[in-house]
Amino acid sequence: MVKQKISIVIPAYNESAGIAHFYHGLTAALPSKYSYELVFVNDGSSDDTLDILESLKKSDDSIRVISFSRNFGKEAATTAGITRSRGSAVIIIDADGQHPVGLINDFLKEWESGNKVVIGVRSANHNEGFIKRYGSKLFYAMFNAMAHETLVPGSTDFRLIDASVRVEFAKLKERGRITRALIDWLGYKKSYVEFTANAREHGEASYTNSKLFKLAFNSFVSLTTFPLYASGYLGLIIIPLSLIVGVFVIIEQFAMGDPMQLKITGSAMLGIFIVFLVGIILICQGLIAMYISRIYEEAKDRPLYIVEHDTHSSEK
Repeated sequence: MVKQKISIVIPAYNESAGIAHFYHGLTAALPSKYSYELVFVNDGSSDDTLDILESLKKSDDSIRVISFSRNFGKEAATTAGITRSRGSAVIIIDADGQHPVGLINDFLKEWESGNKVVIGVRSANHNEGFIKRYGSKLFYAMFNAMAHETLVPGSTDFRLIDASVRVEFAKLKERGRITRALIDWLGYKKSYVEFTANAREHGEASYTNSKLFKLAFNSFVSLTTFPLYASGYLGLIIIPLSLIVGVFVIIEQFAMGDPMQLKITGSAMLGIFIVFLVGIILICQGLIAMYISRIYEEAKDRPLYIVEHDTHSSEK
């Protein structure tokens, strides 16, 4: 009987120190009931990563190497690996060894039970710094409070997607992409597998704090329109407050003859009026943002809907 093929996508950037060790650990952990293609995506590495992958490929026909002309970033590398995979399911895993390869069998079991997406959720991370630990918690709290979509705290790119999900994912053409969020947006039945991230054994992490901050910022911009509306919301707060203060000053100063002895000067009243005008300007910006957000959503060109199952077509 022909075994089902599972594609394993491994983005790699300057991983020469540990890529061979990772490969041997990965292949040793793969269940024998499936066949595999290992899709390594060399993201323009400046070290010997590509040479090592080509050397490994000579002794293993399951290895497929995709190499970029330069460094385009992890999201581009992950997308290239997913869209070029040919398996019945696709597993995305990092090449630095922090994602436990032993969980792949658990992912496959969840997939076999009918889940189209299996997501690895990081519950802890060895040698994780203060900024990364609490910055991550702050990001998820802020994002879920502001966005229409909800991200599970600790969810990672370490995940499995069914071939049907891969087909729909390939239709998403936007450039400012966060792979895990786009997969979440597609929907489908999901399950979650918690894990403790391994300590990095070789090389240095390419995702510095500045890059993680940039990723978080891009997530807000690409996945929610809240920043566009922020000025409008601020204007909605400023206008009623300045209006209340202005009416109070008029009544207290002019109608009642300043019984509270506040002695509000003309400059202070002018300042209140200017704040009121600023509120109007911010609301106008919010109105403009409404139209910009419509343009933004149309420019993404995402499908209006995704059909997972059609009873009529399946009966033919």
